[in-house]
Amino acid sequence: MPKKFAWLCSHESYQPEVLVDQAVSAERAGFDAVLGSDHFHPWVDDESAAGFVWTWLGAVAARTERVELATSVTCPLFHYHPGLIAQAAATTDRLSGGRFILGVGTGENLNEGPLGFPFPGYTERIARMKEALEIMHRLLAGEKLDFEGEYYTTDKARLYSPPVRPVPIWMAAGGPKSAAFAGTHADGLITSVKEPEETRSKVIDPFMEASGGDPRTVMATRWTVFARDDDEAWEALGSMRGLRAPGRLEAVDPMELRIQADSMDRQDILSKYTIVSTIDELVEAYTPLVTEIQADYVAIQVASTDPDRVLQMADQELLPELRRRAEA
Repeated sequence: MPKKFAWLCSHESYQPEVLVDQAVSAERAGFDAVLGSDHFHPWVDDESAAGFVWTWLGAVAARTERVELATSVTCPLFHYHPGLIAQAAATTDRLSGGRFILGVGTGENLNEGPLGFPFPGYTERIARMKEALEIMHRLLAGEKLDFEGEYYTTDKARLYSPPVRPVPIWMAAGGPKSAAFAGTHADGLITSVKEPEETRSKVIDPFMEASGGDPRTVMATRWTVFARDDDEAWEALGSMRGLRAPGRLEAVDPMELRIQADSMDRQDILSKYTIVSTIDELVEAYTPLVTEIQADYVAIQVASTDPDRVLQMADQELLPELRRRAEA
């Protein structure tokens, strides 16, 4: 499969109307896909946003013609019933003319706790995901579904506005257990890469082994920061700085994560990101995802004070060079 490149529209960083324009610019820049994150609460409370990704996807579908659209990622386990997500995916697929990919994950308390839902441990969340994936796959396949599981029930549920083509479901995984689960139950894998060799051995290999040789898609992602110096990097990470704060998975209030992040040494947070200051360094940051990971999709996730400039560089230099290296 040819390498494809995706641009992440961060709903925790920009208001949805800004991100619609950003998605249009990403298509013009030559990206093959546009991703939207899905959060009820952002990572901090002072420089942030949290638009509803499903409404945004409809607007982007109407404003674009070619790019695939995907959630990266949505959680169909608590404040969303999996049947509702199947309906949302089918509608987005229709509005985009068959361009939608459903990316799912097991969630975070920032999205569940504020709405009164519990956020249990991994064992229950992955058990819920097994039921959710079965429900979504069967509904998207056109079935009228009676389902009674431990966590979810449907009674003659059916999508009366079905997708125009089979909607692939990709699952996010960061370790071998989730990766093997995704290889058995999902159509593709979404994984964030820090060390390529570690990602391949602990995530991609278990995913592929569990798939039993069936074709599966891998999307590799990496957060980078494009900035001239540490001061600009900190400004670029303003809305994202709570992402690396202690207690992230348990928090419900972005204010708490902001306080935690701002009490830390800035270098502790900056050191957790790949910071680049030139287009050549940006190319080098993503090259391992193309050449070592050999991902089918490479997601470009860039924090910057000027995303329009980064998109212009992607059009003129980043994507052409990464495609050249993918073909080498």
